[in-house]
Amino acid sequence: MAARMVDAQAPGLASRVRELAAVPASGPDWPGRLLEEYALLDLLAAAYGRVDRLPAPLAATVRSRVGFTVEAVEVLRTVPAVRDRWLVLGAHDTADERLATRRLWLRGTATGRIALLLSHGRAGRAADLSLPVGLVVEADLAYHPGARPLRAVLGPGAGPPAPPVPGGGVPPGVTVGGAMAEYGAALAGDPWLDSWPVVLADVVPVPGPEGWRLADADGDADCGDGEGGGWIPVHAPGSAAGPGLWRLAAVSGGRPVTVFGECGHRGFAPVTVWDADGIPTGLRT
Repeated sequence: MAARMVDAQAPGLASRVRELAAVPASGPDWPGRLLEEYALLDLLAAAYGRVDRLPAPLAATVRSRVGFTVEAVEVLRTVPAVRDRWLVLGAHDTADERLATRRLWLRGTATGRIALLLSHGRAGRAADLSLPVGLVVEADLAYHPGARPLRAVLGPGAGPPAPPVPGGGVPPGVTVGGAMAEYGAALAGDPWLDSWPVVLADVVPVPGPEGWRLADADGDADCGDGEGGGWIPVHAPGSAAGPGLWRLAAVSGGRPVTVFGECGHRGFAPVTVWDADGIPTGLRT
């Protein structure tokens, strides 16, 4: 079925179909999780069948989930740019046998908007776009259309990366409950969303019998109600599952820290942590 989706020029659907193969026998309640994934596929197919009747932002989201892409030049030509001084929140590189991908997350110091920049290169070579985490770049960004715009394109004429203003190196964040609310709001606009980038402020990494969690510093680490004083399990895919978690614990030393990452239904995947001096440390390699 995935091969048929590739033949139909729907690589997004093909990827979701391939991922279904990893769900059976993957842990408790796997039949329910598999059924949820089938339901999301059915919803996406139904939405694409009536894409011309959907509101424009939702229609753009559906097309992108199916796998249709919009070229960067077209985005810059048709979408109004957002000018800001963008703090580089985090970076993550992935690669397979064909393609290397770099993800860069930025946050506008004036607008507060988060943007995701994607850069691709040939396997075995680093992606072209490189912005050091913790620095600020003044630039225009144009967001890809969608119900919850996140991916963006860096416009021409961007300034060189520079240190943030004094006191501006650590981004403002929210509680665990606030992070879950942000993810919920994003999910309402895009039901196929796995996670949403969020900055957590004043959280402490806490080990437990079922894995690590991030707990609000002013609350009870045994309370997971999602309100102030709540906690969220750490979901650490790839290299972050080992060294990244220990770097997070070492930077914290039991004290509250600011952590940027992706909040989703599996938990919180940390990307960057800031120490007491405002120095960022990457948690993914």
